[in-house]
Amino acid sequence: MKKLDYKKEYAKYYKVSSKIVEYVEVQDMNFLMIDGTGDPGALNYKEAVEALFALSYTLKFMIKKSEIQIDYGVMPLESLWWVDDMSKFSIDKKEDWIWTAMIMQPEIVTKSLVESAIEQVKIKKNPKALSKIKFRGYQEGKAAQIMHVGPFSEEGPAVQKIHDFISDNNGKLKGKHHEIYLSDIRRAAPEKWKTIIRQPCS
Repeated sequence: MKKLDYKKEYAKYYKVSSKIVEYVEVQDMNFLMIDGTGDPGALNYKEAVEALFALSYTLKFMIKKSEIQIDYGVMPLESLWWVDDMSKFSIDKKEDWIWTAMIMQPEIVTKSLVESAIEQVKIKKNPKALSKIKFRGYQEGKAAQIMHVGPFSEEGPAVQKIHDFISDNNGKLKGKHHEIYLSDIRRAAPEKWKTIIRQPCS
């Protein structure tokens, strides 16, 4: 059976320096996504995460048991965060945030496969937010990114570092604040949480 490591294959997107901000050109990729609003600590965000992982793992095992016989690790949770006026985006006003929770899917995952997996998840678990999942592409393009190590509440300096880097290089912010969560926060200590912070720019 063939085993694929997508975090290794896409290392420039998922293995990021915690010391310096770097530019990256992000290729178009497909994701399972759920859209929502409000604080990420609220129930609707947690329900979205539960549904996304349930479907992602079902897809993984479907592909592993199929004629394709490819095994791969489920990719980490990612989220886009924004407000209608991004000049007023603040990590201190999470109740105003609009978000998309998402998990990247390899190219072998198709729309029809997702639809079949949804039916399986309905029978086994049927998480509350399952019906909200969309399978779609995401175009990000040029972005600046850095790894933040520590609790989410201490991301502010890293976010500012990215914004200053873009400004100092005569760039402009565009698109949505993007975070990629590499740690299992149920098991790892908050001071060891690893989060990639990414900001699209021109």
